[in-house]
Amino acid sequence: MCAHTSQIQKVEQLEEQYQVKLSDESQRDLFDQPSYHIIGFTHAQMLIIPQEKPSVLAAATWGIAPENKSVDELKDYYKEARKFGGGINARSEKAFDHFLYKQSIFSKRCIIPVSAFFEPHDHEGDKYPFVFKPKDKAFLSLAGIYTRIDNKVTFAILTKEASPLFAKIHNKKNRQPVILFSEQEKDWLKDDLDQDEIEGIIKTDYDEDQLEYYPVSKDLFHPKENSDVKAILDRVEYEELKI
Repeated sequence: MCAHTSQIQKVEQLEEQYQVKLSDESQRDLFDQPSYHIIGFTHAQMLIIPQEKPSVLAAATWGIAPENKSVDELKDYYKEARKFGGGINARSEKAFDHFLYKQSIFSKRCIIPVSAFFEPHDHEGDKYPFVFKPKDKAFLSLAGIYTRIDNKVTFAILTKEASPLFAKIHNKKNRQPVILFSEQEKDWLKDDLDQDEIEGIIKTDYDEDQLEYYPVSKDLFHPKENSDVKAILDRVEYEELKI
């Protein structure tokens, strides 16, 4: 599960890299604030690039919800859905037949730009968080799907079976987010993709040589610690780990 991300760059940097504009200028100051650790289960607001309007950055709630819900029902829905993962992630293998995902996979795909994301590594029953960051650019483009509920957008990050690198790190669940190459970003948001073309993008493994990864503080997983701090992105050495 990809339930922990980071987005620390200014909105202007996002606009420049993706050739988009923020849809609501009143939110610029809010999203210009660095978010060193965003926890999916808090159903935080993040910026996405939606298929329906690929020229904009739009605020969206992390945690996909059915379009037959109302905004007033979302709080109770998320509370109930927590036992099923809270809509944080969507398994790409179920994208075309799941009651919720199949409504979005053809016409409501999105890109979720992040500065980094975190995954847990299991060592002798203990969890060690690892951060994954791009080596040569500011953002990673995660593939997602979304829904529209009144004036609110909700989204999930698509996941797939782990590549060798992610199987080594995320060694308990063996999953990873779907990461898009730069060349795939425009294709992912096209309206005329068929199922084979969508699956082809999902199944393409991101070049692991373009990723930097290392262990970080266990504060990431401690709810009583404030982990939304710059230091959460710092490397922490654990003598017991051989990775």
